[in-house]
Amino acid sequence: MATIQKQAARPALLRQLGFFSATALVISNMIGTGIFATTGYMAGDLGSGGLILACWGVGALFAIAGALSYSELGINYPSSGGEYVYLTQAYGPEWGFMTGWVSFFAGFSAPIAASALVFSDYLGHFFPALQLSAPGVVVGSGAFSLRLGAGQLLASCLIAAFTVLNCFGLGRTAKVQNVLTSSKLVILIGFLLLGFIAGHGNWGNFTTHAVRTSQVGLPAQFFLSLLWVMVGYSGWNAATYVAEEIRRPERTLPLALAAGTLIVATLYLALNVIFIYATPLEQMKGVTAVGALSASNLFGPGVAGAFSALMALCIVSTVSAMVTIGPRVYYAMAKNKAFFGAAATVHPRWHTPVVAIVSQGVCAMLMTLTSFRELLTYIGMSLTLFTVLSVASVMIFRKRRAGWQRLRAVDFAYPMIPLSYVIVGAAMMAYGVVQAPWASLLAFGTVGAGALAYHFGLRPPHEA
Repeated sequence: MATIQKQAARPALLRQLGFFSATALVISNMIGTGIFATTGYMAGDLGSGGLILACWGVGALFAIAGALSYSELGINYPSSGGEYVYLTQAYGPEWGFMTGWVSFFAGFSAPIAASALVFSDYLGHFFPALQLSAPGVVVGSGAFSLRLGAGQLLASCLIAAFTVLNCFGLGRTAKVQNVLTSSKLVILIGFLLLGFIAGHGNWGNFTTHAVRTSQVGLPAQFFLSLLWVMVGYSGWNAATYVAEEIRRPERTLPLALAAGTLIVATLYLALNVIFIYATPLEQMKGVTAVGALSASNLFGPGVAGAFSALMALCIVSTVSAMVTIGPRVYYAMAKNKAFFGAAATVHPRWHTPVVAIVSQGVCAMLMTLTSFRELLTYIGMSLTLFTVLSVASVMIFRKRRAGWQRLRAVDFAYPMIPLSYVIVGAAMMAYGVVQAPWASLLAFGTVGAGALAYHFGLRPPHEA
């Protein structure tokens, strides 16, 4: 009886987030590294401005299909946790555990490392030694190479700074994050407006193709590039992680996911238009800091320096957000005994999950030593696998669960929306395995290692 009373008295999460707050959460989580760093690589791989825009457009449709499917899952499981909840219910606790496992490596640590590397590359406008293409100490070759240079050191320092900041309380971090997120939106919208109104570009860049650097056929390369695009769109499912705190989730969650995804998709397409308008594809090929190059062409080298610094600030916002959010995911799962218990350790004074924060920071700093291209493919393969499994669970639940609430938008030509997501996602992963085998092997190896960790002595105590 005492136990029941204690559980009843335990504080519960409050449903206090409305449509605008939930939509803002989706937008802030989506705008990240992908849009700042991938278009230059796509210029060489695809060789056509039209194909680049088509790839981002297909990615938008793909993300919207996923968002609608997640909306149906969210209104039936209106508790925080996202994929952890859906996969546990659909496939069992092992998959719920592996969601946290993969989130640690591919969901947060790897994207943090990639964002920090892009931050260094943008500052390379002022200090060329910071550029990812700058010479450094290289160990190994190809996909197995590790690189240590000034850029990697600065990226690690940035990660370390936000890791330490997060250890000393969420209040300070939240204040910094609010300023950074607001600045990011102002900078991007300002860049677009000034670029189209006062920039010196050339619409002929859209009809001038570049010599492709990829030996892969265009259809296969399109799907491989789509993996990178989906890294840019990742975060469309952010509101599902706080579904338990959203008012009227059956109405608010679908609207927030759809609106946030549409807004970011529009912004991404506009940014890619301005990138191509500003820079011939041949000049853009292989450039990581494509925003800085575009600013230089639009406004001249003098103004470009200011934009490079501002875009670096945008990326700092991304690093800050992920360093903050990631440990809370591991903490929540560990608190429910669905992940390693150490992740739920809270510092008695600062009230932060210190073990989770520091572990993630160390992992992310080590990942800055890897190839940027391979890192993006690794992230894309890992995240696509788990979102595909989650979207597929919609079809499983509709057959298996009595009283399942159906979302009207998903009912349209059912099962077209969830099935199209699963088919396109599976095709992306299949092409990824063929064209980027080592990064794909590492992605699936991470999943396999999670399964081994679960089965051989590391599973949560209540499931042993």
